[in-house]
Amino acid sequence: MNAADVAPETQARFPHELMYTAAQQYYLEDATQGDIAKRLGVSRATVSRLLTEARKQGIVEIKVHKPASLEEGPLAADVAQALGLRRVHIVPKVSGPALGPWLAPAVARALATTGLRSGDVVLVSSGTTVYECAREGLGQYPGVTIAPAVGGQEEPQPWFQTNETTRILAERVGGVPAYLYAPALPGPELFASLQHEPSVRRVMDLWAQAKVAIVGVGSAPLMRQMVPSLMPRDAESLRRAVGDVCMRVYDRDGAPVTYPGSERLVATELEELRRIPHTIAVAVGAEKVLSIVAGARGGYFNQLVTDIPTAEGLLAAAHQI
Repeated sequence: MNAADVAPETQARFPHELMYTAAQQYYLEDATQGDIAKRLGVSRATVSRLLTEARKQGIVEIKVHKPASLEEGPLAADVAQALGLRRVHIVPKVSGPALGPWLAPAVARALATTGLRSGDVVLVSSGTTVYECAREGLGQYPGVTIAPAVGGQEEPQPWFQTNETTRILAERVGGVPAYLYAPALPGPELFASLQHEPSVRRVMDLWAQAKVAIVGVGSAPLMRQMVPSLMPRDAESLRRAVGDVCMRVYDRDGAPVTYPGSERLVATELEELRRIPHTIAVAVGAEKVLSIVAGARGGYFNQLVTDIPTAEGLLAAAHQI
């Protein structure tokens, strides 16, 4: 047995010369671990341990340089200026069915800028993007209250049930969930009674106290593959709608758009969103470019998390609209 093949626990450390040789061949000469194992007369497992130990002892230092176009680079700054936003957080192009792993790190960075403390209130909207980000790690904020910004919907998928997003996010960040037991669009009688329901009023009162909101941005309602059941397809006014935040729709100028029944929405008002100190919108996709531009124009969020292609589209659209 080669001396280098002795288990790490039975020898104090690998010889520095051996760690350096393995690291040089692997990182500078692009040799495979199998090639290095043959050259040094050791097993591939030992090569792996040599490389790990070389990093631990500082023989190898790895730096990952963020492209200038990301985060605080010129693209983020240009989009923020064009849309009148406080800050834009950009990730590489989002691909694949799952959005959370791509977007959550940037959402976590955005949250870290808000100065959240125990007792503060964070609102969350419904939608796939916010739901998937909630499932990822967004940092630890013990004692923070997490509350829905909109009631539940008829659709069975979990991302339409804002209480589920609330539960998951509270669990991940160490916060306290406050559930909203009400549909997003109740009938007239139920809506009237909900105004006096203590558990519902408690959550509605939190909307005015919120320090942070994490919201998705919906595309034009009538252009979606699946229009929310609470929005009537035949409503003439919805033809002017280009997007929504918390189920509150707006036109290309960011002005609110009403439709039959919208006066009964159990959701944060657009004016309330404007007053929240830190409202973080999370959205990607060419179909949402106009929705994001109009939402920013309306002042419904002041931070944005998106990807490079969407950011480039936003910059082009902002100069044209």
